[in-house]
Amino acid sequence: MSDKMKNLGVRTLSGIVLGAVVLGAVIWSVWSFGALLALLLVAGMAEFYGLAEKRGGAPQRVIGTVTGLALFALNFYFAWCIAFGRGYVVLGDSPWLEWGLAFVLLLLPVTLVCELFRGRENPAADIGVTLLGVVYVALPFSLMCYIPVLAGEGWCPRPVLFYIFIVWANDVFAYLVGMTCGRHRLCERLSPKKSWEGFFGGLAGAVALGLAAAHVSGGGYAAWVGLALVAASTAVLGDLAESMFKRAADVKDSGRLIPGHGGVLDRFDAMLLSAPFVLVYMLIVM
Repeated sequence: MSDKMKNLGVRTLSGIVLGAVVLGAVIWSVWSFGALLALLLVAGMAEFYGLAEKRGGAPQRVIGTVTGLALFALNFYFAWCIAFGRGYVVLGDSPWLEWGLAFVLLLLPVTLVCELFRGRENPAADIGVTLLGVVYVALPFSLMCYIPVLAGEGWCPRPVLFYIFIVWANDVFAYLVGMTCGRHRLCERLSPKKSWEGFFGGLAGAVALGLAAAHVSGGGYAAWVGLALVAASTAVLGDLAESMFKRAADVKDSGRLIPGHGGVLDRFDAMLLSAPFVLVYMLIVM
């Protein structure tokens, strides 16, 4: 068996396992969904800080990761309250909420304080990349906690599943159309293989999944088509953003966690940028 076929087999098998783990965690319970997001957050932040270090940066890995996890825990708690009857949360209702908010707020100046004792030549850049890891990786995964609770039906995994399927459909159709008839480069500087033909093919695939989601869920077709367009178009920007960081670090993959696929950022880069836009769209339209 050739190396190419062997790599394809590894990639296919690991992709099936990854898909089963992700979908199983989403469907099983709110706790498995939260655990999945937390694990992806930690791994993704480690990969992002690794890319920064390849360019000579020195992010505060521990402070950044702890800040990201604290931010995630707060948002998971808010989403849990919405899903299971609290409706909304008021400061003073829970000492855990107050302590959590205080912890997150204090971690930001702590980053600056820690930099005082590191003696680095470019402290502003190191602080900046530390906080960017929180914004780029931890914030999107934290915001995804709200997608299953926005329908007002308690904990409902269907919107997350449809969102994931829409992003996957966009990726698959963009690849197939781009490989078949891609001629005009979308952003050759960052991703030489992406084409405008593939971009619009991906949009078509995402819209098809959006229509299927509307049919299955009984929701409005126009609203789901709009969500598919928002998710797919911003997902492409997420791919390009990660390509920008990898090119700067001169690496092919962000990590090696997923055999044949690379790291967490390689597999979930689209969602990192699209999740905030999808959440805002759902809040306004759906």
